Amino acid sequence: MKSLNIQISEAEFDQLGLDKTEVSFSELVELIERKINKRTLKNSIRLADKYELSNMTMQEISEEVRAYRHAEDHS
Repeated sequence: MKSLNIQISEAEFDQLGLDKTEVSFSELVELIERKINKRTLKNSIRLADKYELSNMTMQEISEEVRAYRHAEDHS
């Protein structure tokens, strides 16, 4: 097995929720993926609020998507 040393700041260490200085590559990837997913979810929620999607029903959203796709196909 190979070893790889990575230096990160104390803040980055804390942001990733690391509690030990040695982790497997798969653990590190999972931690980073969680961080990215959380950021993406927060951004999606922010955009949903901005465009008032959070006030729409799923049927209304589906109709909006269908109308947009129809307009794209016929332009």
